[in-house]
Amino acid sequence: MTGGGKIEDFSPHPVKEQLPGIEYCVTSHPCWPEAIILGFQHYLVILGITVLIPSFLVPQMGGGDVEKAIVIQTLLFAAGVNTLLQTWFGTRLPAVIGGSFTYILPTIIIINSPRYQGIVDPRQRFIQTMRGVQGALIIASFFQIVVGFLGFWRIVVRFLSPLSAVPLVTLAGLGLYTIGFPLLARCMELGLPALVLLVLVSQYGPRTLLSKRVIFDRFAVIIVLAIIWLLALILTVSGAYKHASPTRQFTCRTDGSGLLSAAPWIRFPLPLQWGKPTFQAGEIFAMMAASFAALIESTGTFIAVSRYGSATPIPPSILSRGVGWQGIGILISGLLGTLTGSSASVENAGLLALTRVGSRRVVQISAFFMLFFSILGKFGALFASIPMPIIAAFYCVLFAYVASAGIGFLQFCNLNSFRTKFILGFSIFMGFSVPQYFNQTLVLTGHGPVNTNSISFNVILNVIFSSHATVAAITAYFLDCTLYRKDSAVRRDCGLVWWDKFRYYERDTRSEEFYSLPYNLGKHFPSF
Repeated sequence: MTGGGKIEDFSPHPVKEQLPGIEYCVTSHPCWPEAIILGFQHYLVILGITVLIPSFLVPQMGGGDVEKAIVIQTLLFAAGVNTLLQTWFGTRLPAVIGGSFTYILPTIIIINSPRYQGIVDPRQRFIQTMRGVQGALIIASFFQIVVGFLGFWRIVVRFLSPLSAVPLVTLAGLGLYTIGFPLLARCMELGLPALVLLVLVSQYGPRTLLSKRVIFDRFAVIIVLAIIWLLALILTVSGAYKHASPTRQFTCRTDGSGLLSAAPWIRFPLPLQWGKPTFQAGEIFAMMAASFAALIESTGTFIAVSRYGSATPIPPSILSRGVGWQGIGILISGLLGTLTGSSASVENAGLLALTRVGSRRVVQISAFFMLFFSILGKFGALFASIPMPIIAAFYCVLFAYVASAGIGFLQFCNLNSFRTKFILGFSIFMGFSVPQYFNQTLVLTGHGPVNTNSISFNVILNVIFSSHATVAAITAYFLDCTLYRKDSAVRRDCGLVWWDKFRYYERDTRSEEFYSLPYNLGKHFPSF
């Protein structure tokens, strides 16, 4: 450029092993009033899955509103306990541990079992089915306990590179697209305004009203929820849904769930509250396959949580320990009777990015909200009656943030390498295409593509290959580990040299402080 003008700098953006722009990292905390409000916001976000899973499964088991309210309370209580255990003893990252959609397919298989369908009395059918699900969860929990605490998962994760982590983390978010806009569209007059308003408040509001930036950045979910929930209440009271179909009344009305009238005032969930669990080999194998898929999905979520907590890469030993404690969480879920196993919450990981607050204390406060409102049933049911399309609008943003965390790992990879392009594109494509085939076949024929004489074998493969993140992760991991991996240039292209820097430190460090504080690694390594 002539004439003494400034020369533009076209150098690439620097690589950051810790995500900049996070206002509170894992070990730093907002003031108590702000932390309490942010914790309540996390509680509101976890309610979506907590209400949706029992609302879908309990009626198929013969249960009514009372049973549904009790299961929701139990699931919320288990989420609070498991979140505290994970933040105290597991990865010690700000990860919420809640119910998982991964366990729905094996649970439905158990519900449709002839030995339960033959029970005439709906109440007895619900109890007997619940006991079968509990037994399967209890045994399946030992898979993650063994894999995590004995260090097997640590060995697997050691070979994970940034390249193979991209499909894993990305599909952990994008794989939940079915409960995003499709669920929002069930009540468009509530869901669409909630989505538009959330984008306006969280993204445009901070730049438009600079003096209120912190409020719009951190409390967008509460602001939008209050406005749209009030709109839903006005529409309900005014009789807008008086002649609507039962489906629209259930999804749009603020009193359509029936939870408020069915929930007890005070109830403390106890182990084996439904009676003695029953154990069947086929049901156990089905749930164990779901536990394997949830293990992979949670690993991707943990990686996203560490990123949005402004932590350096998680050492394999910490991930393995987190998986072990997640197995303990599945055991607790099975003993209490939650109808589903536990996994790291994707939506709450996205909320860390939306608020830019990755504080562990905030998540622990949210766990106490879960425990409090699970015991005081009427108060918990009030918030659980939020129309689901409003929550689905939040999912559209929060799941996208988790997916973008996975895409962000491409900064450590060589995108000009055809090896990188093949592994990346092929694994993501298969992560969408294979589960679509399995799910489509299940809908059309009533059974999965794998349909042999062995029911257990069928269930295991159908459950595993119905998970988007699992298929993508297995494909990327296998190709990345076998395709010219020993070449030094390949190790640099896939970003493994960058992660090996931290893993080398882990091998040379034996202090308890290191293993309990993975997020302190940033003190020992300079930024790239």
